Amino acid sequence: MIAKLIGIVDSLHNNYAIINVGGVGYQVNLTDFTFGKLAGKRNVEIYIYTYVREDVLALYGFMEMAEKEMFELLISISGIGPKAAMGILSIAEPKTIRVAILNDDASVLTRVSGVGKKTAERVILELKNKVADMSIDDKNEAVADSEALEALQSMGYSVVEAREALKDVPSEIKDISERIKMALKDLGK
Repeated sequence: MIAKLIGIVDSLHNNYAIINVGGVGYQVNLTDFTFGKLAGKRNVEIYIYTYVREDVLALYGFMEMAEKEMFELLISISGIGPKAAMGILSIAEPKTIRVAILNDDASVLTRVSGVGKKTAERVILELKNKVADMSIDDKNEAVADSEALEALQSMGYSVVEAREALKDVPSEIKDISERIKMALKDLGK
């Protein structure tokens, strides 16, 4: 099983990249976040989930291990395949998904095409115990970031731009409007 690739980005396509490792080109499916992080990079190190079924062999790539772990949790749920899991990870970071699961908030999951209310409720039911280890501070920060991310996207920023800007906001700043202001300053640079 392929767990990690270290190589050169040959090309970026709509939702995947070709990563050249030792002269072999691997097609790696990407979330919007990872796709944005790869743009403009030549050398990359990317975590891989190898998806094997009788008629499919596909690689899914993630810049962060937390994203890969959430992907694995999501596809373990009946009714959630790799495409839906990638869609969920494209609209929300793992911490935000965990908070949505813990708060029984299906709205984060149903924003993805192909994930209805019943499927979202099943995800919440099956993953609630598996993601329950978050601290209160992490939960509060994830809720604030989720709302701030939505606000920045409504202003025309991409998921990648908004998530990167919010990462630079100090975690001590809890007020959502302050987090948005700090992110906007970072985006204005």
